[in-house]
Amino acid sequence: MPRFHCPADLAPGAEIDLPPGAARHVQVLRLQPGDGITLFNGGADGPGGEFEATVLRMGRSDVRVQVGTHHAVEREAPRAIHLLAGITANERMDWLVEKATELGVASITPLVAERSVLKLKGERADKKLAHWQAVAVAACEQCGRNRVPVVHDAVDLAGWVRAHPLPPADPAAPLRLLLSLREGTRPLLQAAAGAGPVWFLSGPEGGLSAAEETLAVQHGFAPTTLGPRVLRAETAPLAALAALTLA
Repeated sequence: MPRFHCPADLAPGAEIDLPPGAARHVQVLRLQPGDGITLFNGGADGPGGEFEATVLRMGRSDVRVQVGTHHAVEREAPRAIHLLAGITANERMDWLVEKATELGVASITPLVAERSVLKLKGERADKKLAHWQAVAVAACEQCGRNRVPVVHDAVDLAGWVRAHPLPPADPAAPLRLLLSLREGTRPLLQAAAGAGPVWFLSGPEGGLSAAEETLAVQHGFAPTTLGPRVLRAETAPLAALAALTLA
């Protein structure tokens, strides 16, 4: 059954108009009154789950549906992985956001790293962030997730560590891991032993600079490795996500 993100308060029996994007998708699929669909509102808070719904009316640019039974099903990863990812060039970042969402990432923060080819600011940054959030929504519709990961504002590493100071000896604080090629790294699954949340930092093409790695280590990020091969910037964080969320 086709699934659509509908960021509204959903309740059994309610009649609602689908948001424009979902309405266009219903029309492209040539659904008709009486056809069934699945709706989810995607919020991190609230009841979650998904709702059955039935198409009531197909307008020229709008679609009205009736919300049906709620199903409290969740398909989230067993541990929350928050990805701090160096911004990669062009379609590679789209691909990273899409696949990270499919793998269960809890949130994504695009990192404006020293070696990032794509530099974002102003209106261009706003458009890119809205685009990446839409990519995450579409990935949730496809893969069955009912909670959409937030794509946070782009930030450089110095700004991120200022906004997220390392708490003193707090066992409930997320583990901080850094994907690194430096000597003395630990295998990822050893460094990530346990079941708590994780902040995972990975660089863009060319990796993080030496200064950025040093800053990360100073703020609690433990250097880790995925093995002897050097993976592409868009592949490495996905391999780590798979290892941490599917193990």
